[in-house]
Amino acid sequence: MRVIVQKYGGTSVADVECMLKVRERVLKALDKGFKVVVVLSAMSGETDRLINLANKWSKRPDPSEMDVIVSTGEQTSVALFSMLLKDCGVKARSFLGFQIPIQTDRSFGKARILDIEHEYIFDILKNYDVLAVAGFQGCDCERRITTLGRGGSDTSAVALAAALDAEMCEIYTDVDGVYTTDPKICSQARKIKKIAYDEMLEMASMGAKVLQIRSVEFAKKYNVPVHVRSTFTNDPGTLVVQEDKSMEAAMVSGVAYDKDQARITLVDVEDIPGSAAAIFEPISRANIVVDMIVQNPSRESGRTDMTFTVPKGSSEDTLNILKKIKDKIGAREILSDTNVAKVSVIGVGMRNHSGVAAIAFSALKKENINIMIISTSEIKISCLIEEKYTELAVRTLHEAFGLGEMQDVSSEDKAQCRNE
Repeated sequence: MRVIVQKYGGTSVADVECMLKVRERVLKALDKGFKVVVVLSAMSGETDRLINLANKWSKRPDPSEMDVIVSTGEQTSVALFSMLLKDCGVKARSFLGFQIPIQTDRSFGKARILDIEHEYIFDILKNYDVLAVAGFQGCDCERRITTLGRGGSDTSAVALAAALDAEMCEIYTDVDGVYTTDPKICSQARKIKKIAYDEMLEMASMGAKVLQIRSVEFAKKYNVPVHVRSTFTNDPGTLVVQEDKSMEAAMVSGVAYDKDQARITLVDVEDIPGSAAAIFEPISRANIVVDMIVQNPSRESGRTDMTFTVPKGSSEDTLNILKKIKDKIGAREILSDTNVAKVSVIGVGMRNHSGVAAIAFSALKKENINIMIISTSEIKISCLIEEKYTELAVRTLHEAFGLGEMQDVSSEDKAQCRNE
């Protein structure tokens, strides 16, 4: 049994005309001998409508009941799409997350997939050619509906592709692939034909909204080839695959940015064992994600400053936590700044090329852009800067690394892209 998984986002199923385009793609896959699992998001704007509806009824909507209501958007999509398929004689059936089931933990609103009963799906596929599966949702151990967070349909699709050992997971959206940077702020941005899982993980973590980060994690763990494409054109998109030698030729593959950053500094913290733990343990218990961390060298007085970043939406909660432990950790003052942004250069080629940091820092210096914090990984260099310089920094770095220049694509890659 040859299986392919296709995922379509909200703009791809926004109305009947869009769904008819989706049906055409599914029919083409059927003609090529595939069984097709189609993962659908809610219609564009529907999830926001449901969230607003819940907020009108309750000042603090219960998270578990919130999952029940927002999951109805995907339920509508799969039912309507199954009707379109049946109208043209396709053996199709809709499925909700709990019917498969897609088993998750109990973190309502941001659940993580634990297991998928793939044998049941294979049994169903013996009698049906297309399964329309509601993305974004699953169920916990008590069969309560859960949702996977914004962009969770990507994760649903990749997880199903992994469970079914699908030949490909195609992610259809309103963009035609992954770009070297945001084309809205850099006219020289170029579509990347092939990108490594690790590079895509870094770009997703930096706010590139093409793929949800957990979907990339799944793809990497289970070696699922992912093809990001546009619903509305037949252009080949971007393949997200295992790293190969050709990817290492480029020093940098992309520039990403994230304006959802807040910088927090604890001034004059006691520089003794346990101080860092006392700061970050309560923040962790509150499920607040800490990103960049810098501790200044200890002064002669045995005190230091600790600076770190959190998402803007978590800054107020973080400050409230720190105020409670301020005296315990001996901090003289707590400072915060939400007018910051993070820009990063990303590429697996950094492992084999020297001078990446020097090029990046020199480029920012020429534009008089001050760097507040620097953090690095094996394939990423990130700089925290003033938010007002974000677009300039992105364009400057993009040009400095020559990312607007065209690259050759091998015949093998072109074949993988499955031109239609």
